[in-house]
Amino acid sequence: MKLRQRNHTELVLHLVWATWKRMPLIADEDLERCLWRTIQAEAEAKGCSVLAIGGMPDHIHLVLVHPPTLSVSKLLNQLKGVSSSVARARLGTESFFQWAEGYAAFSLSTTHCRHAIAYVERQKEHHSLNDLWERWERTPESDSA
Repeated sequence: MKLRQRNHTELVLHLVWATWKRMPLIADEDLERCLWRTIQAEAEAKGCSVLAIGGMPDHIHLVLVHPPTLSVSKLLNQLKGVSSSVARARLGTESFFQWAEGYAAFSLSTTHCRHAIAYVERQKEHHSLNDLWERWERTPESDSA
C-alpha cells in the first residue's frame, strides 16, 4: 500500500531589504560575500532553500523556497538580526552597520521564478544599465523618501 503525502507546498519568495537610510554600507566585496554566506546559512538553518542572493551596497535581494510553518516576518527578523551582528563584528567599532526596519516580500509563480533568479544574480548589471524592475527595487524606506 502506497502512503500519500498529506501536504505539498511550493512557496517561492523574492525578498528585498535595505540598509539604514539606504546608506551604501555593503560597498566592500569581502563584507558582501560574508553577508551573503551568513544570510544563506541562516535561511537554510530555518528550512529554506536559497535559489539566489544578490544586491547592491544599499540593499539585498533574496529568492528562496519558504517553508509553510515559518512566518515571513520571523524569517526576515532572523536573517537581518544575524547578518547585522556578523557585519558589526567584522567591521569593528569604527564603522556603522544597520538594516532599515522594513522589507518587501513577493510571492513568485513557477513561471516568474527563473526571471527573479536571473534578476537577482545580475543586480549590479541591472543597476549599472539602469535596467531595473522598479517594483522589485522598492522597500518601505524608498517609498517614504
